[in-house]
Amino acid sequence: MSSGDGFITVQDGSMRWGRYGAAGVLVRCDGHVFVALRSPHSHHGGVWAIPGGALNSHETALEGALREFAEEIGVHLTDYEVAIEHEDDHGGWSYWTIVVDLPARFEAPDRLHWETSATNWVTLAELVELDLHPAFRATLARLGLI
Repeated sequence: MSSGDGFITVQDGSMRWGRYGAAGVLVRCDGHVFVALRSPHSHHGGVWAIPGGALNSHETALEGALREFAEEIGVHLTDYEVAIEHEDDHGGWSYWTIVVDLPARFEAPDRLHWETSATNWVTLAELVELDLHPAFRATLARLGLI
């Protein structure tokens, strides 16, 4: 196993985090979605997004997204149904958004990973009013969720 931590230059010349790509999980339940406020100390800090990060060399997008969720939020998702697996291909590097549905909401622990300042369950109407990570907002629109 090789860690995916590190930046990579993609075809358009921009830098992306995750040597093997990256993935995040959007959790839905009872008309709400779970979002995280990125810490000011993290890349794109101060905006709302989904927990996610670099894929390791051996991981599928789903495995990496679930691992990142557990690392950043402290919750291991087990009873879920995958609704959407969306690949945003940047030419040799991809970000995967995995949308999962849960039968019941969970409460995030009070103590969060340093990359996350806060978490919340919000409706889609509330979600569009938040200061969202631009790529997250674009993905939500592409998926027809907002």
